Amino acid sequence: MIELVLFYIFAVIAVVSAILVITQHNVVHSAAFLGATLFAVAGIFLTLHGEFLAGVQVIVYVGGILVLFVFVIMLIAVERSVGERQFNRQWTVALVTAGILIVEIGYGLYQGKDSFVLPPAAAAPAAAVAGNSERVCTALYTVYLLPFEIASILLLVAIVGAVVLSKKKTEME
Repeated sequence: MIELVLFYIFAVIAVVSAILVITQHNVVHSAAFLGATLFAVAGIFLTLHGEFLAGVQVIVYVGGILVLFVFVIMLIAVERSVGERQFNRQWTVALVTAGILIVEIGYGLYQGKDSFVLPPAAAAPAAAVAGNSERVCTALYTVYLLPFEIASILLLVAIVGAVVLSKKKTEME
């Protein structure tokens, strides 16, 4: 019961802070609310017993992407971007798109209200249950070892390429 309550608390925090991300006029406040949204999603993963996904959410998105956003915000000229905001007035397109999406979701819920009933699942034996992180790691290093290594080599090549390009750019200046 406590997991369900925590799930709904994290869901409300995620939705409210996501709305505040797009409605705030101050970009720093938007970045802070994005951090709250990402932490709330990590909390949702924890309530669903996705410890590995929660950890990756915090490390990659909060620790990496959000920090990158903050650095970009610090590097851009905020005064200049405020002057450019007046040309980005597309509220009518956004409202029409949101209305279409709401109608589609309502129609899908109306048509499929009986198909959402799932049969009760049988409980797995306690001895056979492994941790979420253990299952992900076992699959990653056995079945998906070759794609994992290819992805790591591609990332290494991209990092080396970025360093080489930045060195050439600084030497040209």
